This record gives sequence, structure tokens and C-alpha cells, in this order.
Amino acid sequence: MKLIVGLGNPGKQYAKTKHNIGFMVVESLASQLGLSWKSPLRIPGQIAKSTNFVVLMPTTYMNLSGNAVIKAMKFYKILPEDVIVIYDDLDLEVGKLRLRYQGGSGGHNGMNSILPHVGSEVKRIRIGVGRHEFKDAKDDVLSPFSPKEEELVQPAIQQAVKAIVEFLEDKPFSNIMNKYNGYPST
Repeated sequence: MKLIVGLGNPGKQYAKTKHNIGFMVVESLASQLGLSWKSPLRIPGQIAKSTNFVVLMPTTYMNLSGNAVIKAMKFYKILPEDVIVIYDDLDLEVGKLRLRYQGGSGGHNGMNSILPHVGSEVKRIRIGVGRHEFKDAKDDVLSPFSPKEEELVQPAIQQAVKAIVEFLEDKPFSNIMNKYNGYPST
């Protein structure tokens, strides 16, 4: 069993913000695979389940995402090496993908919450949202994409979905990284 985690914040006020790009990716994945969302009692999040994987959108808010991830892992008996997390990255250009199989949080609060539960060897897909004129990073990630940025983000979301599908097909993660890292190539 594998766990695909899209990070974001619950609520309509956050739905189109940069911080919710993880939610956007897993919603697209679930839609393309014909999965429906449920809100289980034991896990603080929305779940879309298939026979060999679970998709999770934590409803704990970003800074407490680890609580939902560890509960899903325990409930479905999922090992850390079978988890992949999708989230935003301010330090990457808008629409750029960066896949890694281990590392630190890079200052991302969602990953700060997840890593103590899962360990540093959790796979991840970071999607660039870029830094802007805002003084505070919080203001930047809680703002929506501009129309120009949206044109770059939509294809990146689809590429991230393709990478996740390959992960679900048990393709070697190093091959997936080589194929999708740096999308779009410059």
C-alpha cells in the first residue's frame, strides 16, 4: 500500500492559493483515476482510496500535516518508503518540479510537521511557486497565482500527476526523478 499526500490548507479561502498546490495535484490525480473523496473518522483529512494506494489531503492545516500523515500510515499499515508528499516551494521558479527521495524540510512548515513522524527519507515532489514582492513568505504562499503563473502551474500539475502514476506503477524512483526533475527543461 502506498500513500500520496498533497499538502495544503482546508477551506475555500485557501483553495486557489500557492500553498495549496499539493491539494491541486492530488485532486487532479483522483479525478483522472476516477476516485472519490471521503472523510474518515480516524484520519483528519480527506481520503481517496484504491486497491493499492491511498491519497490524502490533510484537514489539519499545513503546520500540523504530520498528524494526519502518521494516522493514515498507521491505519493503512504504510511504510515510510511508500509515502510521497507533494507541496509548494517558494525557492523554485513558478511551475518548476523538483523530486527528491530524502532531505530536510527546506523551511516548509508542512514538511517540518511530517518529517519527525516519517523520517527524512520520505519521497517528495516540490512544485515551484516563486517568491514575489511580499515581505513575508506567509503572505506570498497564501496569495493566488496570477493568470500568467497559472499558465505555468497547470502543466506542472499534470507532470506531477504523471510522476505519481509512475511511482504507483513501482517504477524506480531514481528513474522518475531523472525524467521529471527540472520540468520544464530550460
